Parts: sequence; C-alpha cells; structure tokens
Amino acid sequence: MQVRHYLRHLDYVLFAIVVALVSYGVVIIYLATKNDPLLTSTYYLRLQLQYAAIGFVALVLLTLVDYERFRRWQWPLYAFTVVSIAAVFLLAEVTRGSRRWIDIGFVNFQPSQLAIVLLTLGLGAFLANNLDSLGSPRPTLVTMAAVLLPAIMVFREPDLGTATVLVMLGLGLLFFFGTRWTHLAAIGLTLVVVVAVVLGVLPACGVKVVEPYQLDRLTVFLDPSHDTSAAGYNVRQSLIAIGSGGLAGRGDLATQTQLQFLPEHHTDFIFAVAGERWGFLGTAGLIALQALLIWRALRIAALARDMYGSIMAGGIATIFLYQILVNVGMTLGIMPVTGIPLPFVSYGGAALITSLMLVGVLESIHVRASDALAARERVG
Repeated sequence: MQVRHYLRHLDYVLFAIVVALVSYGVVIIYLATKNDPLLTSTYYLRLQLQYAAIGFVALVLLTLVDYERFRRWQWPLYAFTVVSIAAVFLLAEVTRGSRRWIDIGFVNFQPSQLAIVLLTLGLGAFLANNLDSLGSPRPTLVTMAAVLLPAIMVFREPDLGTATVLVMLGLGLLFFFGTRWTHLAAIGLTLVVVVAVVLGVLPACGVKVVEPYQLDRLTVFLDPSHDTSAAGYNVRQSLIAIGSGGLAGRGDLATQTQLQFLPEHHTDFIFAVAGERWGFLGTAGLIALQALLIWRALRIAALARDMYGSIMAGGIATIFLYQILVNVGMTLGIMPVTGIPLPFVSYGGAALITSLMLVGVLESIHVRASDALAARERVG
C-alpha cells in the first residue's frame, strides 16, 4: 500500500482524540506531581513523554501492518503470553508487594499489559476462524479457558485489576463474535459463584486466596465509612478533591494534591486531580473525549472488512469502556479500588504503550476497511 494511499484511509478523528487524551494526561500528571517531594518538578512529565513517544511509534508500526498477518499466529501469540507471564514469578523482583515487571536492561517489561494486546490478536483470530461453530459452546469454552489461565496467573502476582481486564476482554470478544446470550449468562453466573467461593467459602475454611489489602478495598467499597484512616483513606480524599472542585475547579489552590493529601494522585486517582483542579467542566471534557474514543472503536467494528477485524475492534472498545468505568467509578466511591488506570491519562509506561498499541490495531482495521470499501466503489 502506497504511503499516500495509506494516509488517505487513516481514521484521523480517532488519532486526534488519542492525541488530545495523551496531551490531557501529560498536563494533569505534571500539575499533580510538580510539588512532589524528593523529585524534580518534571520527573514524571519527562517519563510520561518518553512513554508516549514509544507508544506512538508502536501505534504507527501496528497501523502499517495488515492485521490479517496475525491470524496465522494465534497460538504462538497465546503461548508467548502465558510463558512471559509465568516468567514474572521466576525473574521479577517484588515491588510494593507484587511481582509484575521484568527488568530487561533498558526498560521494565510488564507481560500482563502486553497480554491484553496479544490476547486480542490471538483470541480474535481463533473466534474468526470458528465462525462455522457459532452457536456451539466450544468457542465460548475455549475462549474463556484461554483467558482464565493468564488471568489467574496475573491475579496471583497479585494484580487484580489487570486480571479483571483480561476477563472482560474475553467477554467482549465473545459478545462481538455473536455468542449466544445464554452462554454469556452462564459465564456471568459462574463468575458470581467463583467470587462468592473465593471471598466467602475459602476464607472460612482457612484458605487465603485474596490478599488482605484487596479484602480491605472490597470492604471499604461496601461500607465507605469503614476504616477511613487506612483502606478507605484514598477514596475519602478522592471524594473531597472532586467535591471541592465545583464547576470550574480550584486551579493552583487544589490543596488535596498540592499538600499531598491524595495518595496515588498521578496513577489510580488522576481523575480526582482533574476534578479538583478543573472542576466539573474539566472532567466532563475528559469523559466526552473518552466517549468519543469508544464511539470510534465501535464504528470501526461496524466498518471492518471481515469478522476478525470486527471482533478485535469490539474487544478493544470493551477494554477501554471497562477501564474508564472502573477508574472513574473508584474515584467516586461507586466501584472498588482495583488499580486499573484511566486510559491515556494515568501515569505509567506499560499501560500507556498498551493503549496506544490497541489504537494501532484499530487504525490497521480502519485502513483496510476503508481501502476495501473504496475498491468496491471503484468496481461498482
């Protein structure tokens, strides 16, 4: 595909939305961390810009590659996902109570984040190759089994947030594949039973599956007044920050961030920082951009030239929607704190690069769909 021809078929609206979200994130990260003690005012800003540069390069490269090339590599991609996550338990050092990153010299590699991209490509290909089995329970069972293995491994790192993202990815892929609603309902019921066993039955039998801090977070979600000095402190400070922002925000008078009252203000609770500094108007603008992102992903799912592209685009839309709802919800106290970042906005190299890679897959689908449509119009 010639460069001029390729450029003509890009989804520039999607690209502009992503640039706006990344820019929003860079600015709010700087404002949230410029007064952090022991670090320079631009420490996190410089790192986030570096991550963004790497992510945009990955976006462009994935856009240039015809996504159909990944179709034949579905199981090697899956095998690499499982092996890389397993390597975490052997090679990663414990950081803040969990093993998530492998030091490969020039960067810390987080396999659980790359797994989101690889499972999208691999399991999307599996489902697209099994369209003749639509309605059969086999694709549903294989997909969920393939998702649950890495999800359970990630959960044991422990990383509950990313584990739930992987499960939601599987459900999203199945939904856009056209899985029967009865199959999805059965999956939902099974997950409810599993959660009940993990949180209720097993602890009563003396078997610890969930970490104590994770249980505390769930308890705080169910009872916000529980332990406001420890497990509930983050959510309480987040609500104070957002509430004090009012309509237009407090600007440089945003004391919750400036005076370090709000923990994790550049990662999990970045939305609360935006709420305090820029108020309802600033956060409404952010949510509007995120809504436009979901719309473009769903539009690409509808325009895709084949089911493989449609399934993947739908799965990506599901991932972004889930992350947005959980992250914003936990800052408002209506969702449990799980450590899920706000796409393109929260500080973090692995999450940002992964999100930009997913946009690269969306752009690849859009380019090929637009090219196929143009070819049909020329023939017609």
